[in-house]
Order: sequence, then C-alpha cells, then structure tokens
Amino acid sequence: MVEIVWEFVVREEARGQFELAYGPGGAWSRLFARCPGFRGLTLLRDVRNPRRYLAIELWETEAQREQALAEARAGYAELNAALADWSESRTELGAFRVLAEATVRPPGGAGRSKAVEAGRRDHRAGAVEKYPKGFAETGHFW
Repeated sequence: MVEIVWEFVVREEARGQFELAYGPGGAWSRLFARCPGFRGLTLLRDVRNPRRYLAIELWETEAQREQALAEARAGYAELNAALADWSESRTELGAFRVLAEATVRPPGGAGRSKAVEAGRRDHRAGAVEKYPKGFAETGHFW
C-alpha cells in the first residue's frame, strides 16, 4: 500500500466546500472510486489552524495511481480548478508506505472490562514460564 499525503491551506470562506469535496463520499473519492487500486481518502484538519488540512490517498501501488490519474484526467483537472479557487496553497508532501502501526492503550487498563483484565492476568501468568523474566509484566522484552 502507498499513501499519498497532501497539505492544503484553504480560504476561510471555502472550508465547507473543501470538506464536502474531499470528505467521505465527496467528489475526490467519487472520481477514483471505481479505479483499480484506490482504497480511499482520509481528510484531517489541523486542530490549531482550522484552515490547514492533510489529505491522505490510499492506493495499492503508485502505478495504479498514475494509471487512474491518466484515465481520469478531465475530472481531475476540473477538481483541481475548483481547488485553486478554494485554497491558498496545495503541496504534495510525498508518497509513503506504512512500516509499522502501534496501538496505544491508556495506563492501568482504563476502559477495559474486568473480564478482559482477568484474561490478560491469566495470560501473563502463563507467559512467565514461556518467556524471559520481565516479559509477563510488561508484554515485551525491554
């Protein structure tokens, strides 16, 4: 999978239009929805600057993205023309691949049920015999 990351700074008066076009089911997703390899678009808005957005396109391969851009050239040009009116800047930050994902849980098991915690304690108790000292308490070797 490849993720194409864009940064946009959108004019205040055009934020609603921009969010509709790049949000769920918007013009951008509809343009590529039937293209092989397109897996979706994530739109993020900066919490400190509500005019700044990141759009992350998800594609199976860069080649499929390039093919889709070529095949949807007219629709892509039309969408870019509208975007030019809505934004102050538009920057493709690059193409990225996910190397690892992390799950972060609150300390102390907040939000977990007692049954889940009991199961984790039982699992950890069994881990003591299988893994090096310290693994059962922390869930990792370091």
